[in-house]
Amino acid sequence: MINLNNKTYLLILLILSIIILISAYIIQYVFGYQPCNLCLIERIPYALVIIILIINYKFQKNQNFYIILLLLVFSFSIIISVYHLSIELGLIEESTICKSKNVDLITKEDIITSFQDLRVSCKDVAFKIFGLSLTTYNIIISIIMFLITVKIYFINNDYKK
Repeated sequence: MINLNNKTYLLILLILSIIILISAYIIQYVFGYQPCNLCLIERIPYALVIIILIINYKFQKNQNFYIILLLLVFSFSIIISVYHLSIELGLIEESTICKSKNVDLITKEDIITSFQDLRVSCKDVAFKIFGLSLTTYNIIISIIMFLITVKIYFINNDYKK
């Protein structure tokens, strides 16, 4: 891994998180691909990273605390993405978080109202880049960002190679 200073690595994490969130919203609102519930949940870690890093830049005390928070956030991101990919590949069944709310519709008004709240299935991959789903890319990016954060931890605690 390239040897940069702590602030540069943190800036890389911040910029990557911003780019990832902007890309997700462009894919949703410009290209018109509706995300499933797990796709929406996969955005949360990147928003948290932005918040954590802004707070870190503002206060810059107890950096190990922020680094450990980032490690937890990226761990969550990896876990939720692997879970989502397992659903996409058919290895596990969709959970209730993926299922549509439109199950117990009784009246005509309920059915009409439900069309406004349709949910995309977590097992359906609507958008791929080079044959890979965005969930696959999220796993790769989350692992890379986790490793960068581990590197920041070692830099911050002056560990030698």
